[in-house]
Amino acid sequence: MAGKVTMQQIADHLGLSKFAVSKALSGKSGVSLETREKIVNVATQLGYFANKSPKAGGKKNETNASGILAARETVIVLVPNVRYQTRDSLYWGRIIDGITNELELRETGMVIVTDQFKDSFANLINPSGVRGIIGVGFISSQLLLEIRSLDIPFVLIDHEDPLIPSDSLFMNNVECMRRVTNYLTGCGHRKLQFVGNIRFSRSFTDRYQGYLSVLGEQGIPLNQNEELLSFEGDNRSEMTEALEMIISRMDELPTAFVCANDSIAICIMTVLGKLGTKVPADCSVTGFDNIEDAAFATPSLSTIHVNKEAFGRRAVEMLMRRVEQPDSPLEKILLAGDFILRESTAYAKKVD
Repeated sequence: MAGKVTMQQIADHLGLSKFAVSKALSGKSGVSLETREKIVNVATQLGYFANKSPKAGGKKNETNASGILAARETVIVLVPNVRYQTRDSLYWGRIIDGITNELELRETGMVIVTDQFKDSFANLINPSGVRGIIGVGFISSQLLLEIRSLDIPFVLIDHEDPLIPSDSLFMNNVECMRRVTNYLTGCGHRKLQFVGNIRFSRSFTDRYQGYLSVLGEQGIPLNQNEELLSFEGDNRSEMTEALEMIISRMDELPTAFVCANDSIAICIMTVLGKLGTKVPADCSVTGFDNIEDAAFATPSLSTIHVNKEAFGRRAVEMLMRRVEQPDSPLEKILLAGDFILRESTAYAKKVD
């Protein structure tokens, strides 16, 4: 479709009112989920979002009659309280520390927003007083649509939405997990299991793909226990309970568990200890993220080190680039990680 795509064209395409399209694309209530998804999909197909680059807001105001923010140099750090995404998290909290430190160096104010929004996000803020938004972890499509409609520059950490283009920042999850898996196969491990709900996050999915790619290249049979790719739990206690049920039903244990993050790996080691399986003598275990608990686990955990503060600092740099160059191409940046070898991995146990 030539020229700029309008809401009216989207409405005509679907046989809906322009008012309904406007509500859906701004993330406001009053439109059913099914209708919203249809509108977003058609808008994407017609190129509506491609014509709306994230731009810096207009003239900044220093006063705010109804919102919570009014500083001219304020950055919102959006941390919805879902999926362990809290300020106290050993992982997300360190990323937020990096964001905080970098903004302080730039003499830029920051407000952390953690609420689940029942009303419009715009009602909580004064858009003209916000320099940009950094989304940490999973952010719903509805909220991202509303942020985009406000013309506030934003970047996402460890998340991207297929319908809403944005700058995004990830670990190089595929390559990092390839390094872990190559190390284990080099130690003679041929019976491996990946552990992590691959629907939990894009990062978990990418880590599983890195793991699969190495097995495929080396001709190692997959034999993946599907339950280990879909278990759930809101904390380590619940995850340990779920994993114990799954692992106790397995006819044969692998020689290595490749876990999507450190918390899962610590839960796996707890379960193996209950079953009388020694780590790493009988079974190796690896994690990902290098949270503080990884070094103090028993045994200490081999894992991928994520420089979490650097992650946060880089997100601020990315946001400022978007503010200063609003029409520049969108970026997806992958940060490298280091494989930290500790006590939880060893050569595969030889079978007589």
